[in-house]
Amino acid sequence: MVPGESHCRSCLPSRYVYTDSMASKPLSAAGRAYDQLRSEILDGVLGPGSTLFEVEQSARLGVSRTPVREAFGRLVAEGLLDDKRGRGLVVTDVSDADVDALYEMRTCLEAQAAALAARHADRLVFADYAAEFRAWHIPLLDAGVSDHQIGEYYALIRRFDESVDVAAGNPYLLDALETLRAHVARVRMKAGASPMRLAASALEHALIASAIAESDGALAVHATHVHLHNSLEHFRHDYTGLGSN
Repeated sequence: MVPGESHCRSCLPSRYVYTDSMASKPLSAAGRAYDQLRSEILDGVLGPGSTLFEVEQSARLGVSRTPVREAFGRLVAEGLLDDKRGRGLVVTDVSDADVDALYEMRTCLEAQAAALAARHADRLVFADYAAEFRAWHIPLLDAGVSDHQIGEYYALIRRFDESVDVAAGNPYLLDALETLRAHVARVRMKAGASPMRLAASALEHALIASAIAESDGALAVHATHVHLHNSLEHFRHDYTGLGSN
């Protein structure tokens, strides 16, 4: 089967982001409020500049003000909200300078995660990932590639990243990556999807996966650096003025 031929109701263009699915145990009211607000920010439902107030969000989300206040605190700590001190909280934007800073940090953290994964990963799992990414290269080059297929490709990247995280086995590193990816998701949302860039990224991911499968940490790090450099250059070339300055 050509990648992307199966049907998935959740694979919509507005979902080309890394959002969290924490359904393994019941969430507290604060956890539910946090997850919903965070997802809405990452999906662009609550866009940059949107002002949020405790009372309004409490009524909208169906929880008391205390859980909303706790959720706001977590989102401020992640840099997704800015506290205006009495004038509500404002959804932050991603500036051009932020994009450069994000990719500097992303290169450090993801390269380290790849190196650790190369030491500990199940080789067969990552060999399978390499094959999956290679299989996506040609479909993504097709001028008729659909939004649904692009959504499935992003889902593959999500699974791959999660597998790297698990194999890396460093909870402190993963906490840092989780926060970082929230902001990277916003960059991706603003930039949109370029099938040509995604086709190139499929081969780049395949090389990272192959290096991990072969327990070659040095190659995994180098391939991660190349992938992130190409990704940043793509944003710089095609999306000048991506964020606010």
